[in-house]
Amino acid sequence: MSADFLKGRGAQKNVHNRFFENSHEVLDEYLNFCEVEGEEADKNKTNYIEVFPKTFVNKVESPDVGMGFSANPYQGCEHGCVYCYARNSHEYWGYGAGLDFERNILFKRNAPQLLEEKITSKNWQGNTIVFSGNTDCYQPLERKLEITRKCLEVMLKWKHPTGIITKNSLILRDLDILKEMAKLNIISTNISITSLSEDTRRLLEPRTASIKQRLKTVETLSENGIPVRIMMAPIIPSLNSHEILPLVKKVAELGANDVGYTIVRLNGQIAEIFKDWAHKTIPDKAERILNQIAECHGGNLNDSNWGRRMKGEGTISEQVKNTMTIAKKRYLKDRKIEALDASHFLQLKNPQMKLF
Repeated sequence: MSADFLKGRGAQKNVHNRFFENSHEVLDEYLNFCEVEGEEADKNKTNYIEVFPKTFVNKVESPDVGMGFSANPYQGCEHGCVYCYARNSHEYWGYGAGLDFERNILFKRNAPQLLEEKITSKNWQGNTIVFSGNTDCYQPLERKLEITRKCLEVMLKWKHPTGIITKNSLILRDLDILKEMAKLNIISTNISITSLSEDTRRLLEPRTASIKQRLKTVETLSENGIPVRIMMAPIIPSLNSHEILPLVKKVAELGANDVGYTIVRLNGQIAEIFKDWAHKTIPDKAERILNQIAECHGGNLNDSNWGRRMKGEGTISEQVKNTMTIAKKRYLKDRKIEALDASHFLQLKNPQMKLF
C-alpha cells in the first residue's frame, strides 16, 4: 500500500468537477509550508449540509435498473465505496466525485413531508419506491437524523410498497417498522455484500458495516420474515470475482431469498478515482484488474449502452454469469421474492375501491 494512502476514505484524491470552468490544485509549496508550520494541509473531516428540495421521489428512466422510482434522503455518501456509480451525481451539486463525495454530505430533513405529499397526490398509483437508488439511506448520519426511519413511518402509515438498498446494519434499528410492513407484503430489502473478506471490504468500502455485521443483518431480517435479496454489486475481476460461489452459499444459509449482481463499470470520473486508488492500495494487482475490467466492456473501463453496461460482455463476463447461475441453482433453488402488494395502499387512499 502506498505511503500516502488516506485511511478511512475510498477515493484518495479530489477530481475536477467537469461542469466548472476553473479548477484548483494543492501545490508542493503549500504542503511544505504546512509541514514547517506543523499544520494539517487536509483535515479530512466530513461536512454535513442541509438542503431544501422541492421534490423527493425520482422516476428512474434506466431500463437496466430494477426499480421505477427511487428516493434518496442523502446526497453524497460517507461510506466511501471507491467504485460507487453515484459519485458522478455529486458534480450536479457543485462538488467533485472524489473525496468531496464522501466528505460533503447533503441531507434532506424535509424528505418525509415531501414523500407523504407525493404518495397522497391525486395521480399517484402506489408504485414501489426504493430508498437508496443513488446513495445509501442508512449511511452514518442517519443514526443521528433518522430521516430514513421517518420516511418508513410514512410508508407504513399509508401501507405503501417499499424497497430498501443498503450495506449498513443500521437497518436493524428499524426492525419494528419492517416487521409490520412484512406482514402486509409491502417491504423488500436488498443488502449489498461484495466480499466475504474483511480486508477487501476495508479497502473497497472503508466506512461501511463489517462483513460480519452485514451477514448478521441478513440472518436477522430473514428470521423476522422480511424478504432479503443480496446484491453482489459490483463484481470486480481478480478482486472479488472468485467469491461468487462461497458468498452465495453463505447468504443462502442465512436465509437470503435471492442474489443479484453487476459487473463493475467505471463511468465518468470514477475511472480516474478507481485507477488512482488501485495503484495506491493494490499496486501489484492494479493493471491486471484494470485490464480485465476493460475486457468486460469492449476495451474500455466504462460502457454506457443500456442492456449491456451492467453485466458486461466477453469471456470474463460470461464466466461470471455462468458461475452466478450455478451458484443460484445450487444454493437458492425454489427461492424467490414475491411481488409487493399495492392493494392496501390503494384502498387506504381511496376507500371507495372496497365497493368494487
